[in-house]
Amino acid sequence: MNRSNFSYGKIFVLGLGFGVISLTWAIYNAYVPLILESLMEGVSYLNTKVGIIMTLDNIAAISLIPLIGALSDRTWTRIGRRMPFLLFGMPIAAIFFAAIPYIDFSIWVLTPVIVIMNIAMATFRAPTIALMPDLTPSPLRSKANGIVNFMGGLGSIAFYGVFTTLFTEEKGNIYTDFPVASIIMIIVLLVLLITIREPRKEFVQSDKRQDGIFKALLTVLREKEASTKLLLGAIFLWFIGWNGVETYFTLYGTEVWGLEKDAAAQYLTYFSLTFLLMAIPSGFIASRFGRKKTIMLGLVGMFIMLSVSTMVGVPWPTAAILLASGGLFWALVNINSFPMVADMAPVARLGLYTGLYYFSSQLAAILAPPVFGFAMDITSRKAMFPMAAVAFVLAFLMLMGVRRGEAAGQNTAA
Repeated sequence: MNRSNFSYGKIFVLGLGFGVISLTWAIYNAYVPLILESLMEGVSYLNTKVGIIMTLDNIAAISLIPLIGALSDRTWTRIGRRMPFLLFGMPIAAIFFAAIPYIDFSIWVLTPVIVIMNIAMATFRAPTIALMPDLTPSPLRSKANGIVNFMGGLGSIAFYGVFTTLFTEEKGNIYTDFPVASIIMIIVLLVLLITIREPRKEFVQSDKRQDGIFKALLTVLREKEASTKLLLGAIFLWFIGWNGVETYFTLYGTEVWGLEKDAAAQYLTYFSLTFLLMAIPSGFIASRFGRKKTIMLGLVGMFIMLSVSTMVGVPWPTAAILLASGGLFWALVNINSFPMVADMAPVARLGLYTGLYYFSSQLAAILAPPVFGFAMDITSRKAMFPMAAVAFVLAFLMLMGVRRGEAAGQNTAA
């Protein structure tokens, strides 16, 4: 892909796919723990069990996302190599996601519905994100990823700022978010199918017997140059830190800060809004100063935000200010990490490396809920922010050793 064939308009349209993914996960993370808690009221080690169930979907996803990313590398159909996976996964995900809040009678029925919904999400997540580097030359990938994440931020804002106002406990329709988001998902699929045309000349036929995800991971681990494995480790750590907060934030807000459910969810609006505002500038900042330096600044900021949040007693306005600052710093981290991975990837394995990126983030999603839940069970809910802060410190230390992943022609030294 060269600059003359690049279109920011297509990147904005592609961002709709990321936006609906972000909308779906915002609703999922805010309300599914509450639904699970209501179904398991009175059981021992409640937080741990909620965390385990929240993890079941990710156990499937951690295997499927990298494999599907690799499969899409060597697929070509009339509608492209990534789009068939969207056409298959999005309708199934929409149907099962819409059903979640209405299965309020049995944890044994709800759990497989959650798993199937997440398997369907896994089938199109890596192909959707891999479209960005497919359509974007290396020097523009941070900027393009900023646009994609800007659209993802709009998805989160749609929930935290709009859905939590339209659909509330007081109105009796708090879980209407689920079917509405599913309808939006189908509309976005139609728009993507009509608009995105994958460039055939970007298709590079991979070996028929391409390495599986675990063999690919072993190859990365055996590399003498440690940048890829250090970056994947850092990605794992900063995602385990923020996933832990995101999973339990609503419960933390209701128990520690004494907020209503919808009010607790609304507090994350401040984080999502500033992330949205910083998404596109983050790509430009990285283009000027380098991706690694930009991410390191973001990690320091997240550590400070989480550390200070530990001491907040009355949430307004201190927590709102802290979360708003956190969104700015999280954008510096999140916008530039995937472009670093993409620029470490051989051309024929871009989908596989997209899968490696999601392997790291999904492994964090698997471990964060039960680890954070268990820690809070044996201490208190207040352990949430300190644990996350430690994860960001460790991520910073790992990132210090990364020497590759900058845009083509840009110095990686930091």
